[in-house]
Amino acid sequence: MAAKVLRRSSLSAPIRGIGRISLPLLVGLVTLFIYAPILILMIFSFNDAGNLAWWDGFSLKWYQQLLAGESLWSALQVSLIVTSTSVLISTVLGTITAYALYRWKFWGKRLFENVLYLPLYVPEVVLGISLMMLFILLKIPRGITTMILAHVAFTIPVVVLVVLARMQRVDWSLEEAAMDLGADELMTLRKVTVPLLMPGILAAALLAFPWSFNDFVITYFVTGPGQTPLSVLTYDLVLGARRTGAMGQVNALGTLMTLTTLLLPLLGFLLLRLRRFSPAQFFKKRGSLS
Repeated sequence: MAAKVLRRSSLSAPIRGIGRISLPLLVGLVTLFIYAPILILMIFSFNDAGNLAWWDGFSLKWYQQLLAGESLWSALQVSLIVTSTSVLISTVLGTITAYALYRWKFWGKRLFENVLYLPLYVPEVVLGISLMMLFILLKIPRGITTMILAHVAFTIPVVVLVVLARMQRVDWSLEEAAMDLGADELMTLRKVTVPLLMPGILAAALLAFPWSFNDFVITYFVTGPGQTPLSVLTYDLVLGARRTGAMGQVNALGTLMTLTTLLLPLLGFLLLRLRRFSPAQFFKKRGSLS
């Protein structure tokens, strides 16, 4: 018996050693596979040659040409208007929807949830074509309005999922404590419930913003003439680069969009760290909620 145990331990030691080596190696290879294309894009955005075939020296000319063009600033303005408006609407509606799903029971709740999450499962091409056909049938001119409506449609499920996850970690007894101290429903909602949910609400908004800002497929089908967002502008630049072979401006724009997408969650994380939304501060300041 002791010999069998000794044999098993002697065999398992090399296996554990291989696991300790292979697991970090596997993680490193997967990470490299995911981020290598982004790094290549960023590096070659400073290439004077403007292509991926060879390195011809460091240059900022592609950024200068990109920033000097009016099309970039016009597309950025459209993207910011569409994204900011749609994220604001979806955050408010998604938070209300998540609160209703978590706190109340009603007939057809499960069916409503399944329908609500459909935009996350339906292919973007199908969703984009469906929304385009809907706007045509309703005779809504395609433009900023249709882009906002489309972006609200596919960002609301994201907000609902994130806020629901936050609600599962909330200590709801604080609401009862506020009621016991004399707060009405409106004051409890404003002073206790919203601060409790605020980290989840901000996280949902920060996740929905790049989701909306970087979307191309759905946006392409619902955008209108003369109102081109950044994602569609990038596609137009790629089509032009395929004819000319110069990818410099595409690489520069892709780098700027990537940095924007990465910096926004970082700023949100710092905001959450600097300002902790806690209703406990309200209870400390007041012995009662009169």
